[in-house]
Amino acid sequence: MNFFRGVMGGQAAGPQPSGAETIQKLCDRVASSTLLEDRRDAVRALKSLSKKYRMEVGTQAMEHLINILQTDRSDSEILGYALDTLYNLICNDEEEEQDEAMQKQSDDLGAQFTEQFIQDPEHITLILSLLEEFDFHVRWPGVKLLTALLKNQGVQVQGIILVSPMGVSRLMDLLADSREVIRNDGLLLLQQLTKSNAAIQKIVAFESAFERLLDIITEEGSSDGGIVVEDCLLLLLNLLKNNSSNQNFFKEGSYIQRMKPWFEVGDDNSGWSAQKVTNLHLMLQLVRVMVSPVNSPGASASCQKSMYQCGLLQQLCTILMATGVPADILTETINTVSEVIRGSQVNQDYFASVNAPSNPPRPAIVVLLMSMVNERQPFVLRCAVLYCFQCFLYKNQKGQGEIVATLLPSTIDANSISAGQLLCGGLFSADSLSNWCASVALAHALQDNLTQKEQLLRVQLATSLGKPPVSLLQQCTNILSQGSKVQTRVGLLMLLCTWINNCPIAVTHFLHNQENVPFLTAQISENLGEDERLVQGLCALLLGICIFYNDNSLENYTKDKLKQLIEKRIGKENFVEKLGFITKHELYSRAAQKPQPVFLSPEQMLFDHEFTKLVKELEGVITKAVHKSSEDEKKEEDVKKTLEQHDNIVMQYKDLIREQDAQIQELKEQVATMTSQSEQMQTTVTQQLSQIQQHKDQYNIIKLKLGKDSQSQANSQADSQVNGLQTEELSQLREDLEELRQQHTLLQTQLSDKDALINTLRSETAEGSAASDNTEMLKELDALRSQVHSQATEIDQMKTERQELLRKAEAVSSEAVSSSDGSLDAAKMAEVESRLAAQTSETERLKEESKSLSKSRVDLDQQLAAATSTAAILQTEKAQLQTEVQESKKEQDDLLMLLADQDQKIHSLKLKLKALGEPVDDEDDLDARDQTDDDEEDDDEDED
Repeated sequence: MNFFRGVMGGQAAGPQPSGAETIQKLCDRVASSTLLEDRRDAVRALKSLSKKYRMEVGTQAMEHLINILQTDRSDSEILGYALDTLYNLICNDEEEEQDEAMQKQSDDLGAQFTEQFIQDPEHITLILSLLEEFDFHVRWPGVKLLTALLKNQGVQVQGIILVSPMGVSRLMDLLADSREVIRNDGLLLLQQLTKSNAAIQKIVAFESAFERLLDIITEEGSSDGGIVVEDCLLLLLNLLKNNSSNQNFFKEGSYIQRMKPWFEVGDDNSGWSAQKVTNLHLMLQLVRVMVSPVNSPGASASCQKSMYQCGLLQQLCTILMATGVPADILTETINTVSEVIRGSQVNQDYFASVNAPSNPPRPAIVVLLMSMVNERQPFVLRCAVLYCFQCFLYKNQKGQGEIVATLLPSTIDANSISAGQLLCGGLFSADSLSNWCASVALAHALQDNLTQKEQLLRVQLATSLGKPPVSLLQQCTNILSQGSKVQTRVGLLMLLCTWINNCPIAVTHFLHNQENVPFLTAQISENLGEDERLVQGLCALLLGICIFYNDNSLENYTKDKLKQLIEKRIGKENFVEKLGFITKHELYSRAAQKPQPVFLSPEQMLFDHEFTKLVKELEGVITKAVHKSSEDEKKEEDVKKTLEQHDNIVMQYKDLIREQDAQIQELKEQVATMTSQSEQMQTTVTQQLSQIQQHKDQYNIIKLKLGKDSQSQANSQADSQVNGLQTEELSQLREDLEELRQQHTLLQTQLSDKDALINTLRSETAEGSAASDNTEMLKELDALRSQVHSQATEIDQMKTERQELLRKAEAVSSEAVSSSDGSLDAAKMAEVESRLAAQTSETERLKEESKSLSKSRVDLDQQLAAATSTAAILQTEKAQLQTEVQESKKEQDDLLMLLADQDQKIHSLKLKLKALGEPVDDEDDLDARDQTDDDEEDDDEDED
């Protein structure tokens, strides 16, 4: 034990060993000792030496420490010492007293040992398995060690963790640890783990990271919380930035709504702590990540909608108009509001309605513009206001019109300050930065809006007393010709290029001033210094727009004359070279990267993002327009006209074809409908014929039975009690007969209406020559009418026969009464009684069959009503069809052919049914059958 006392600082006799020797002895003890206590003491000694003798411990003890982690899993204390020692070897702690050379050497050592450790991926898996240990002395050093490994070799360690089973899930469990130290260091670990790795970011997000982090932020006090809130926000930024999948998951999970309470600030905003400023700054950045212009338009629009609906935008506007808010928070809030309203009409309209808490209340836009044109305001704040104004006008023609309207003479209010007045004031201010900002802001009010470009030509400015007012366009060119600062001239040239672009009327107004073209040519042709090259390029762009969008309305400045002027005064090659100076400028590419104006200093504020798009669009076409001759332009115009005419003809034919296709499709649908209706009618007629046949058969059976009963009653006698029963039955039969008469009368009325409707259809069909395609339908209606008439005839016949049967029954009854006074022997009396019983049962059965017949008559009435409704529908469809036939004869012929084919199919189907032995009745068959029934009745009467 004397050895360990010497290592730990105790007194020992003899010469003291060197650090390397001591470390070697400790490593030997770790490797060879069989007692756990000896190994634990040796590892603790290595830990104490690992910072001072980092190189020696790392080179000699690394393998022994890893072996301890693998073999001594049961002792948490020795595991903690080993993990702490590895952490000291790998971690690059920045110490203030170290100079740059020593810090670089320390970083190199950390990278070297990290690379040595991760050569075997199982070492990382080993650390991940140790994190499952709940013991504080194991888990916490393991978290710190893995964090240090990720800092030194992030990509390699991320790859190992990604392929490790449940690797990310084990790390996510750290957020649920009840010990805040481990949870907080787990946040730092996840920050390093999720850097620039979309796959891990998605896994972490789907492990309920958003829910846990937002809960921690709420528990820690939101914006008033400490460093833990900052760590959570940094992790959220890692998960959401440039990761569309996680952004969509965040939105769909309704986590945007949970961000609103973060921005609830009180009335007293004095004395904000540095941590609160940092937290709120990160929260605003988190909002901007969700609605960043680099996101897909659909995703940004969806998040913007959610932020408005949950009240987050309203809360941000409250901070925007609040007092006492720190300048950097106010600047970031303006940038955040800018991107929340960018391109969203609903959010832009809401922002236009926000008023500042002043007396009198002023629109928030006016208050912000006052800050933008005020040279005493911070530069970053002025840039943020400009960005906010640009986002407010982005794809917002309504807002553009409102801004331009404040400049028009009819809407100017002398008692209030408007946005237009502030822009004009900034445009003609002595501050070059205000000139540039006002020019760019006004250019955005005209972006892609031809109407507002023409409206702005009406603006007149009063320069001084006693002088006539001049137009805004003329005043801009006057300031441009006075040779002001480069920043001012660049801003005015960008405004003029945006103004006259794609607006021939504005080009004409610009060329109408005789001094503008000579000024531009003089600027372009001069050999000026490096700073003036950008101005020359913008002048060339302005002159090129005047050529490209020239409608040749001014005789002195037609396209050809301007080209000749360029060729004589400047030279085409020189003109194109000067035009190319714009895109070659170093600040051009920086401005083209993103919409937000971000500049290190006011002097670098030269290009606007939207203007870079305009230059990219116009540079090529202007170059071609300058090089083209008049003959080429005429040929090109002729070709364009020919192509336009050809396109017009093609479009006309396409429209005609579409109309015809629609008509054909509509007629096909009508034909299909009529075909189905015809099939339904055919089915209905077939069913009616079948039912009529059944009724006839039932009627014949009843008639035969009643005839036999009448004959037996004429030869028999009955007593007064039997006569009483027959009298009741006869009364019932009379009532049934009366009901049948009423039903018959109603049926006759319906038949009359049907006849009138059919005659009307026939007369209308005969009048129209174009209605030949309804012939088959009318034939079917005539057939249906004949069938209905035959049914009525049969009903009349049944009625007559029923009356005859009733008459015979009464005669039998009277005969029975007259013969009741005579004497009958017992045998004859028994025979009469048996016959009477048989007659009674037959009468009961007759009553049931009569009721069934009455129900059949009701069904016939319903079917007749259905046929009447079908005829009315057919009449309406026939009228529509006649209108369509008159409009297109070709479609009518097609319809006739289709109807003829359908009729042929029906006829062929009837033939097939007859060939198969199925009964198909027509009018002739019905008449023959009726005649047969009448003959049978006559025979029966003769027999009686």
